[in-house]
Amino acid sequence: VVGGLEEALEHIARYGDHSDAIITENPAVAEAFVAAVDSSAVFVNASTRFNDGAQLGLGAEIAVSTQRLHVRGPMALRELTTYKWVVEGEGHVRA
Repeated sequence: VVGGLEEALEHIARYGDHSDAIITENPAVAEAFVAAVDSSAVFVNASTRFNDGAQLGLGAEIAVSTQRLHVRGPMALRELTTYKWVVEGEGHVRA
């Protein structure tokens, strides 16, 4: 738990990796958080446990990449493309 947006962004810049979340009632803070955090999945008022292929509608997953660039060997434009998932909730959790 941190005291505000700036402290959260500093913490994530130092310790974050691929899934980061914010709990806030302020839509402007949520929007600023989503824009500033460079993670593969960003959660607003929802559990980071939703970062799962099946939960995101992708079907079963083989692996989860925690790297910014995950492909080795020959690469084309498709392999250089990444996604950023934004999940918004109202305190939703995953059992």
